[in-house]
Amino acid sequence: MKDLLVKINAEIDTFRAEAESLTEKGVKAAGPRARKATLEIEKLLKEFRKVSIEESKK
Repeated sequence: MKDLLVKINAEIDTFRAEAESLTEKGVKAAGPRARKATLEIEKLLKEFRKVSIEESKK
């Protein structure tokens, strides 16, 4: 599970950086990269939910 948390945090950092580039610096190419990161975050969070439910059943 720790590896999963590292991946989640890395994607959140990527999203933050790309969203900041888009909103504060006006880098339009950062928009698609930020949206891509949100999709990956969503996928990882679903995996986290699944793993955490399995862990709580032990």
